[in-house]
Amino acid sequence: MRSHLLNETTADLYRRSVTEGVDRVAAKLATTERPHTGISVDELAPVINGIDLDKPLADAAAVLDELEDVYLRDAVYFHHPRYLGHLNCPVVIPAVLGEAVLSAVNSSLDTWDQSIGGTLIERRLIAWTTERIGLGPAADGIFTSGGSQSNFHALLLARDEACRIVMKKALDEGRELTKAELLPKLRIFTSEASHFSVQKSAAMLGLGYEAVISVPVDRNRRMDTAVLALELEECAAEGLFPMAVVATAGTTDFGSIDPLPEIARLTAEHSAWMHVDAAYGCGLLVSPTRRHLLDGIEHADSVTVDYHKSFFQPVSSSAMLVRDRDTLKHATYHADYLNPRRMAEERIPNQVDKSIQTTRRFDALKLWMTLRVMGADGVGSLFDEVIDLAAAGWDIIDADPRFEVVVKPQISTLVFRFLPGGEVPADLLDEAQLHARKALFASGEAVVAGTKVDGKQYLKFTLLNPQTTTADIAAVLDLLAAHAEQFLGESLAVHH
Repeated sequence: MRSHLLNETTADLYRRSVTEGVDRVAAKLATTERPHTGISVDELAPVINGIDLDKPLADAAAVLDELEDVYLRDAVYFHHPRYLGHLNCPVVIPAVLGEAVLSAVNSSLDTWDQSIGGTLIERRLIAWTTERIGLGPAADGIFTSGGSQSNFHALLLARDEACRIVMKKALDEGRELTKAELLPKLRIFTSEASHFSVQKSAAMLGLGYEAVISVPVDRNRRMDTAVLALELEECAAEGLFPMAVVATAGTTDFGSIDPLPEIARLTAEHSAWMHVDAAYGCGLLVSPTRRHLLDGIEHADSVTVDYHKSFFQPVSSSAMLVRDRDTLKHATYHADYLNPRRMAEERIPNQVDKSIQTTRRFDALKLWMTLRVMGADGVGSLFDEVIDLAAAGWDIIDADPRFEVVVKPQISTLVFRFLPGGEVPADLLDEAQLHARKALFASGEAVVAGTKVDGKQYLKFTLLNPQTTTADIAAVLDLLAAHAEQFLGESLAVHH
């Protein structure tokens, strides 16, 4: 069994095995005609469940043959131009090369003695990103597994920083306030269009879902700052404490960007932590033409970025950045067997001192390889292409009498619904949207997403592939309309 360990004696086997795997994937990419085969859970589950994991196959080639049947054939391929579903991007080749390197070397980015070089590369990329944001000379951050973890980490820091400030103020006024007494009084403000990880984070932080105040959005699906101002004032009047305001730079459904300069002003007035969830919109940091859409982000106390969305990186590649590196100490714990306090005094750069994870992959290498091969402008120009595509897509849907579109996109999502010519009951119309999406997925011809807007079912294009064309958008609209019309025709015939 030692022959399977990757070391100096098995380098040739490693090269042959990985090359064969790459060849298989390359062949699939070159011949994929649809984003999905349309296979169902009931069809695939028995095949996978029937495999005896206690009886290994003869060699890697046999495993790859089997993998064709259980994964490669039926995988959802995000590189296909008619994958218009979730925030999944096609990936750039330099990042995939980085993935191959980091998996083989297998550095762990928690301590310096496990990741020499890797630690410094990650730190350099964090500094590069904070410079792009404009957070200032005291900024820092850490790579994470994704936007949800980044948001959780940021709100953990915001919670403990709020506790520190409020408890110190109480002590200065001659009264003692415990953390247990304070936690139920903390509040988080975010728009009703923000990511669900804000609510989940509040629950995991011991604050409860009720600690999150949902702020309405305007007609462009951006946080209504007039309402936010009122909510912040009401919070203070009730003897509660505004722990944080979470602004979104690129909401999941609409790609909308909250009014960051105004939110920054309000958070400063109310001494609240400003977090910007730019998991989706972070690609604007490298856009040659649209960086101004993020104006105001430089005032944030923390920022979430997902390079695996608009930087075209493989999952996972995310980071949480802070204006003041000292706040990262809220997540620091020194263990004698890993990162004893003396190491910090000796200025040994252990990234675990900043992270809520211990073992961490060297995901930063993928972004490093990408920037060294393509440059920031190269990545940003790809994101610009999909934003241009979304604008053209809006024109197509807005001009099509079969559909209504909710809002002009700021980034690259389009939320719309099918509207038949005659009178249709509201519940049946909702079912038509759900059916059209499901039927399209089952056909394998395209993948689209769905959501609810003001209680009604809608369809959604998430555009992150520069290879997608307006012809693809028009074709998918025709497919959706056909599925919806067939469903309504059959349903109305039954009703009559």
